[in-house]
Amino acid sequence: MTSYIAIDWGSTNLRAWHYQTGVCIDERRSEAGVTRLGDRTPAEVFTSITAGWPVNDVPVVMAGMVGSNAGWLSVPYLSCPVALGEIASRLTRVEDKAWIVPGLSVERADNCNVMRGEETQLLGAVELQPAPLYVMPGTHAKWVQMEQDRVLDFRTVMTGELHHLLLKQSLIGAGLPEQQENAAAFREGVQVGSNDASILSRLFEVRASHVLGARDRRHISDFLSGLLIGHEVALMTQQANATSQPITIIAGSALAQRYQQALQFIGMDSVTLEGDRAFQHGIRSIANVLAN
Repeated sequence: MTSYIAIDWGSTNLRAWHYQTGVCIDERRSEAGVTRLGDRTPAEVFTSITAGWPVNDVPVVMAGMVGSNAGWLSVPYLSCPVALGEIASRLTRVEDKAWIVPGLSVERADNCNVMRGEETQLLGAVELQPAPLYVMPGTHAKWVQMEQDRVLDFRTVMTGELHHLLLKQSLIGAGLPEQQENAAAFREGVQVGSNDASILSRLFEVRASHVLGARDRRHISDFLSGLLIGHEVALMTQQANATSQPITIIAGSALAQRYQQALQFIGMDSVTLEGDRAFQHGIRSIANVLAN
């Protein structure tokens, strides 16, 4: 088994793992994402997070926003359609210290999209949980159409960010008390969101419903979450011409459960794959290629 160092370096956080003969022997976390470096350079943060690790003796593979134009080095995207097996041969070396995984892009008249970090999860997912359609929920959810190990197309839906902005910086959330989880409110939101061709006209109703006392003011966050996720799931499965084959959800358990409920509501089967597991499996496959 290969010994290597894996780094998931995003916008706001950084995580690093040291693997020795395939077993993780140390894990470190930092809030020094590429947008939070302060007065330190990426090289300085790298030296700090890997202190004491054999960076000169084993492959060091980094994925995520570290390869963006706001990161350590701007690494070119691989254009889709593309076979995920090509990733390991298209890495970029940075300051003779580590390898950065390229992101993926789509550039057509009807779709311009990019991803960084998710491609590494996909690399693991195609082996662990193959599917023709993946959804990767989060701040900017990715919907990825596959043909075996080839990424044919993908789209990004800003559901997570939109939920945050509407709740925290718009009239919808103004004056609300501390929010409480409520499964029934989420389900109601899913029902409304998945049945509307457009939810623009529904958004102000979220505020009106709690102003008029028609909806519990403590459960607005979950209703809004259901509204947005329900609409996203209905729209994206339709656009992707989703078949009867299960959709793979790559996410942590709480978020995956929400998407699973929304998919179930519209009659779609799904399976879940934990995001960290997919990422680690993908990084390992790259490190194995580098070591050979």
